[in-house]
Amino acid sequence: MAYDRILLAIGPDDRDSLDTLVDAAINLAEPSNASVSLLYAFPRDDYEAVMEQMSIDTTTSGLTPDEVAQRHESVREPGDRLESLGIDYEIRGVSGGNLADQVVRTIERSGADVAVVGGTKRSPAGKAMFGDHAQQVLLNAPVPVVYVKRE
Repeated sequence: MAYDRILLAIGPDDRDSLDTLVDAAINLAEPSNASVSLLYAFPRDDYEAVMEQMSIDTTTSGLTPDEVAQRHESVREPGDRLESLGIDYEIRGVSGGNLADQVVRTIERSGADVAVVGGTKRSPAGKAMFGDHAQQVLLNAPVPVVYVKRE
């Protein structure tokens, strides 16, 4: 199947499996010369911590989550890898609230043909108690979702 646009959702829990997630997106993008949207999903606390690390005053700054994501190392490294392979990409960001809902909305708005997400295996009780962002994206995304299991 040929794709025009792929959305790769990345979050702070994906640091150890980032290469595997990027590999999955590359395997989808290369055969059809698709572009990739790298979406970094910032939990509220993580977003504020990144802003502080960048010495950005959150009370006066007008930086959007997209702009913060473009400066975030966890997104720049995959972007550099895509660029080295000649794959067109853009960097997007979402922050706070229900991240799964925001990822699904971004998939809808971006015109992505497929999404790539990572997650871990959880027991049914764990999912019920703590939720599972990847599962929510799988169930609610308007496009096929490639699920990459983290070790």
